[in-house]
Amino acid sequence: MADGETAAHATPGLSAIAWRDRAVLWGSLGAITALAWLYLAWMPMSAGDFGGRAARLLSAVSPGTAEAALMFLMWAVMMVAMMLPSAAPMIETYARIARGRSARPGYCPGLFAAGYLAIWTGFSVVATAAQIALQRAGVVSGALTATPVVSAALLIVAGLYQVTPLKDVCLSRCRSPLGFLMTEWREGPAGACVMGLRHGAMCVGCCWMLMLLLFVFGVMNLIWVAALSVFVLLEKSLPAGRLVARASGFAMLAGGIALLV
Repeated sequence: MADGETAAHATPGLSAIAWRDRAVLWGSLGAITALAWLYLAWMPMSAGDFGGRAARLLSAVSPGTAEAALMFLMWAVMMVAMMLPSAAPMIETYARIARGRSARPGYCPGLFAAGYLAIWTGFSVVATAAQIALQRAGVVSGALTATPVVSAALLIVAGLYQVTPLKDVCLSRCRSPLGFLMTEWREGPAGACVMGLRHGAMCVGCCWMLMLLLFVFGVMNLIWVAALSVFVLLEKSLPAGRLVARASGFAMLAGGIALLV
């Protein structure tokens, strides 16, 4: 369905989900998130850490390619671990609407989530390229932490972005699942995937600078990864989420300036 036809033809409405369907939905999202965090805790550092066929496959390629592949896998799994929990309310709202409009809604929430994660997978490609470039430039250490000057710059830029109109627009779309779906609704499996892609794009627009702060705190520092995950969740779910975003922006600015000084 075209964008202009959404409001004209139908306004999606919420429908109750059976407790079994809701348990399956939240159980699936929880299991995927838990597996992602387990992978990050294990964090394979070389091809040999995988064992078996996967290790042989990675060992068959050049060391640089294998390292880049492991780096990308780390970022992609990290984005699932960090961002899927904050997208869960949107996915459930989609499932409730889809149940009221379709005789076979069960497969669509998965496609919505797949579209959402596809956008973050694309972001992981960019983050991997950025990490390789920063490492080659010598501004990121072996612990994947940027130099003080680069860290200060990232904090200042992130702080400024937190108070921009673009951040506010993207955050508003992420904070209102029903509002987003009422303006973006599309029917069918393809529509579910497209809506997931669009929601993912809004989410990247909201959080991309926060993800780059991992270079400040350490990309492999799971405590800071978890802290940023909680911050993103609070920013999207608290009634004062916009205030949280702006306050954090000023705090990042102050931190960046202090680090420079």
